[in-house]
Amino acid sequence: MPSADTWESLCNRPLSDDREIFETVQQIIDNVYLRGDEALFQYSLKFDGIRPASLKVSEDELEQSEESVSPALKKAIGRAKRNIEKFHASLLQNDISVVTSTGVRCWKKSVPIEKVGLYIPGGSAPLFSTVLMLGIPARLAGCREIIICTPPGKDSRINPIILYTAKLLNIKNIYKAGGAQAIAAMAFGTQTIPKVNKIFGPGNRYVTRAKEIVQQHGVAIDMPAGPSEVLVIADETAKPDYIAADLLSQAEHGPDSQTVLVTTSETTIDEAEIEIKKQIRNLSREKTARQSLENSMAILLPSIDDCIAFSNIYAPEHLIINCRNSNEVAEKVTSAGSVFIGPYSCESLGDYASGPNHTLPTNGFAHSYSGLSVESFMKNIFFQEVNHDGLLTIGPDVIEMAEAEQLTAHSNAVKIRL
Repeated sequence: MPSADTWESLCNRPLSDDREIFETVQQIIDNVYLRGDEALFQYSLKFDGIRPASLKVSEDELEQSEESVSPALKKAIGRAKRNIEKFHASLLQNDISVVTSTGVRCWKKSVPIEKVGLYIPGGSAPLFSTVLMLGIPARLAGCREIIICTPPGKDSRINPIILYTAKLLNIKNIYKAGGAQAIAAMAFGTQTIPKVNKIFGPGNRYVTRAKEIVQQHGVAIDMPAGPSEVLVIADETAKPDYIAADLLSQAEHGPDSQTVLVTTSETTIDEAEIEIKKQIRNLSREKTARQSLENSMAILLPSIDDCIAFSNIYAPEHLIINCRNSNEVAEKVTSAGSVFIGPYSCESLGDYASGPNHTLPTNGFAHSYSGLSVESFMKNIFFQEVNHDGLLTIGPDVIEMAEAEQLTAHSNAVKIRL
């Protein structure tokens, strides 16, 4: 049972040496900046083993995608779409107006970011759910231009479920580009792919590093990101098979994903470990999950209050609370990306269909960042209108303050009006 003075160190994520990745990504970004489309074709051949005839997905490819999606999956995607729309629409804030002093009116107007780029991972796990999670709030926000970049398969085509989901959201500008090169293309623009104002979406370490680099060139990104993670708080009432399933559902994301079990019951740890060994053998991504579990841990603590205190230090991307009085425990959460309360609220539901976004802060960034929402695709502009009475009310105070800071031009701008 670890003492409280060791919790900080236990919350440190596994370190990786990214120096080589940084150099590789910087070279890719420089190449795309200088050579545009030709660099994208070069990297597609190098990394994906194909050179697509065109970077842009054609209308025919979009139309044909519908034929490849089963009616059952279409129905599931439709329900998820409705839930995500309903939740994110509720977050749209009304613009405010307030009179701060006599004759001084100030207000806020929320406007959409005009051009946004959505990165959708492909490869071994094409994340069509991310199209919903990014495309829906972008549409609700009113972004004028929405583009998608996603890597093609060996047949030079985009996964049809990704295309069908994008078509469902009326997103037609889709490009066959993945990895760091796609991030560079959206950041600087190429002959085919337009430059955007903000880039969204998860990805591997190369994609994450590329987003961090282009941010330094004035292109906004959604948030810093690291490997995916889940923390489960459980007591002796939690079913071990539920705990194991929740941990494994996160572990299969990637070999560097981290799963953490924090519990008040040693028996729960032992029984969950037995269940993990049983369930992992049936996973399609068993190898990935086993690699992930090497980064994972189970921690025994004296009380649920200690468990929640530990979780608030760890600041998990996903937090599952599966114990007695789980709603009361949830009230004590101060740092987490998304919280799942009670035995039936598995993290998988949030990944796909419950409503809140699944693009969340990782690597401890939940201490200072929120998950994506419709507000992430908007910006606030502040307005103020001062009439003559307002100038008389606050003008003398502004003169006093400006002269105290020795900014006489500021002072004169008020004096000349008085």
